[in-house]
Amino acid sequence: MTDKRYKIIFMGTPDFAIPGLRALHIDPRFEIISVVTQEDKPVGRKQELMPTEIKRAALELGLSVLQPKRLKNIVEELKILAPDFIVVIAYGQILPTSVLEIPKIACINVHASLLPRYRGASCLQAPILNGDSETGVTIMLMDKGLDTGDILRQEKINLIGDENLETVHDKLSKLGASILGDTLIDFIEGKIVAQKQNELLASYVKIIDKKDGQINWIDEAKIIEQKIRAFNPWPGSFSFLEGKMIKIIKAIVFETENKELEFGQIFNENKQLAVKCGQNALLILELQLEGKKATDSKSFLAGHKNIVGKKFE
Repeated sequence: MTDKRYKIIFMGTPDFAIPGLRALHIDPRFEIISVVTQEDKPVGRKQELMPTEIKRAALELGLSVLQPKRLKNIVEELKILAPDFIVVIAYGQILPTSVLEIPKIACINVHASLLPRYRGASCLQAPILNGDSETGVTIMLMDKGLDTGDILRQEKINLIGDENLETVHDKLSKLGASILGDTLIDFIEGKIVAQKQNELLASYVKIIDKKDGQINWIDEAKIIEQKIRAFNPWPGSFSFLEGKMIKIIKAIVFETENKELEFGQIFNENKQLAVKCGQNALLILELQLEGKKATDSKSFLAGHKNIVGKKFE
């Protein structure tokens, strides 16, 4: 192996990309010559401009940061940097051909699913929503398509049915970072043969919106429970009762075929709040009334006894 340090331009935006950035920064085989991230965004009621999580991390590491509105605006600047690799982790924009052609070796992407399944933005949520038994990360060569490039390496984790978005996010973020450096070197040394994706197995997932978190109680309990976990902590799963939003934070499936209850109707199950679904019911373990702190089901029910028998909207 050569003592050469490979020059990398790193592109990323949310905190999911931070472990990868840090892993490459401390790896003596690489030199991060620049970090590219999205522009600062206005946040909150005061609309104060806030830096991306990657910008914060990069500045802490003493790395230079570029924040173009469009990548095409900095093509010439990136060419001058003459990187060996461009490494992308959740940047948030499709790279134009003019950028894909810049690195001497390749543009590499770390994607949080087992491609070709779950191409697109909500790849972290999709396996939880669908009740999959596994998920993982894919490191791939980038091309002009959306997550369509040839695969260099995949690593899996098992899903046992109690994971939420936060736990899967953290596991896959660290997993991708742990294999990134060796994957780049193995590719350089010809130890990896890139594999084309099977288009017959490809699926795409859409961007999730806040409104997607509203619960439809006609759905079966299992589907709703998976949604609650997939959308925790964002956008959250919620319903409305007498005009007030209630966020359901944690729940388990409770088997019942009580035909006297209507979909969305609340009942008392062993001093805990339960809700009838299209099939079976959900036993609510943790919830949050609009404007209040999150609480366990028993405490909530003790303070809202008149809720029993009412229906979520």
